Amino acid sequence: MTNARPQDSETSARVTVGTVSKFSGTDNPRHLRAIAALLRRPMPRESLDKEAGCSNGPELVAELRRRGLEVPCKRIKFIDRDGHPCRPGVYHVTESDRRKLNRWLASSQQGSIDLMPTGWIAFAAVCSLMLMGLL
Repeated sequence: MTNARPQDSETSARVTVGTVSKFSGTDNPRHLRAIAALLRRPMPRESLDKEAGCSNGPELVAELRRRGLEVPCKRIKFIDRDGHPCRPGVYHVTESDRRKLNRWLASSQQGSIDLMPTGWIAFAAVCSLMLMGLL
């Protein structure tokens, strides 16, 4: 592919000066499903597509990045089903992302439980993480 930019690093979405330091929040159900899935575990694009219910995971992650999350993509060594080596990416949230999400959830709840379905999804994700001891 002639238009592809070469990757000079193992991790994409490097933090640069001028990046958003606060998560601006979202009420988009796909964003909330993707956040909940990534808080559970790192995942490749195909898994993120399935969890979020979309067909363009990289754009979904780009939207989350524009809202202030880092969500880096670490390249791993892998052998595809035909036995060929490849370098797929695996998305994950950073500790900084977790702190931003916790602050956003705390400020959006303001001591009460949001009765909207998106609020329940976010609340359930945080509760499950707390039960697993990840938060």
